[in-house]
Amino acid sequence: MEGWMIALIVIGAIVLLILLFLGTTYNSLVSLRNKVKDQWSQIDVLLKRRTDLIPNLVETVKGYAKHESETLENVIAARNKVVDAKTTEEEIKADGELSRALGRLMAVAESYPDLKANTNFLDLQANLKETEDKIQYARQFYNDAVLVYKNKLEMFPSNIVAAMFGFKPEAFFEASEADKEVPKVQF
Repeated sequence: MEGWMIALIVIGAIVLLILLFLGTTYNSLVSLRNKVKDQWSQIDVLLKRRTDLIPNLVETVKGYAKHESETLENVIAARNKVVDAKTTEEEIKADGELSRALGRLMAVAESYPDLKANTNFLDLQANLKETEDKIQYARQFYNDAVLVYKNKLEMFPSNIVAAMFGFKPEAFFEASEADKEVPKVQF
């Protein structure tokens, strides 16, 4: 074989290896991005379930705690922010506000023994707690998926492919500063 033919075969093999690398890295990034989106959709379903429970919970509390209208209005306003959120970041922020408002609502409910004994309230409270627990687990899975995806976006050499094809990082689901505050307990 002549030298130019060997050089052509070597160049062809190198090009083939580069294309193979690009293809597998691109497919890996797409797979990870889709996993992040899937995990977010799991959170989204649970947030929807929670926002669907809130009107019934508020109506039940309203019957017992008429002078707690500000707390009830805050819960409804926070719920509406979650429903109206357009981006993942907006929904994450609104979810934090809703969690805090629900916490205040549950604290108010503690002041009303008749309400705490109401079976409808107890069922709604149990459903809400179950949903909150599922949201916590879904957040963990989402953040795990975001971590793997971000690592792939930032590590060499896959970061080159990510930049070439415009892959963008996703936001972690993080606790807000208000969520990190230690609650004040007074006796």
